Amino acid sequence: MWDPAQYLAFADHRARPFYELVGRVQASSPRRVVDVGCGPGNLTGSLSVRWPSAVVEAFDSSAEMVEAAQAAGVDARVDDVATWEPLPDTDVVVSNAVLQWVPEHPTIVSGWLSALSPGAWLAFQVPGNYGDASHRLIREVAGAGLEHVFRAEKPVLDPVEYANLLGSCSTVDVWETTYVQRLSGADPVLEWVTGTALRPVRAALSVEDWEAYRAELAPRLREAYPRRADGTTWFPFRRIFAVAQL
Repeated sequence: MWDPAQYLAFADHRARPFYELVGRVQASSPRRVVDVGCGPGNLTGSLSVRWPSAVVEAFDSSAEMVEAAQAAGVDARVDDVATWEPLPDTDVVVSNAVLQWVPEHPTIVSGWLSALSPGAWLAFQVPGNYGDASHRLIREVAGAGLEHVFRAEKPVLDPVEYANLLGSCSTVDVWETTYVQRLSGADPVLEWVTGTALRPVRAALSVEDWEAYRAELAPRLREAYPRRADGTTWFPFRRIFAVAQL
C-alpha cells in the first residue's frame, strides 16, 4: 500500500527529475499526453499547463494514490502499467519513477514503441541507486526471511541498455544525474526510503515487526549518511533518464 502523505514529504526533491525529464520533450501541440503512474497527482497538472490543448490521461496502480490525485483535481484512474496500451491519438507518454517497480518493463516499453504513432514522444526516468548503501542496508536488515519481497538485485537497466532499447527511434536522449540532496530531520534517509523502497517491507510485516525493523535500520543509515553539524544530511541519489521521439 502506498502512503501519499509519506511520498509527498519530499515533494520538492521528487519533483525536480520530473521537470527535467519533461523539459526534454519537444512536442509542440500533442493531442493526448499520458502520465503513467501519476502518484498523488501533484505533478500531473503541470502537463496541462505545458500543453493546454491536450487531453491529459493519468493513472496509477495504487488506489490510495489515485484517490489523492482525484482529491487534488486530477482526472485519474486505477490502471496497471503492465496491461495499459496507448490510444491512437497518444502523442506523449511520461513515466516518472515508476518502471523500476515493473520487472518486465523493457518488454512493456518495446510494446509502447510499437503502438505509438510516428512522431510521438516517450519519456521516463528511474532511480539508479540500487547498489548504494541505502538499498544494501535495507536488504541486510531484512535478512533471508524477507528476500521474497524484493525485486531483482538490479531492477533497472544501465543507460546504454536503455539507449539500445530505444535505438529504433528517430531521436534518442539518455542521460544520468546524481542529485546530492540536502535532507533534514533526525532520520531523513530512513524517512525518504520509507516512502518508496521500504513499501514492500512494510506491507509484509506486522506493526510490531515493522517498528523493530525501522529501529534496527535507522542507526545503520545514520552511520552511512552522517548528519552534519548544521543538522542536515547529504543524500546522493542517481537517476537515469530516457527521452525518445519515434
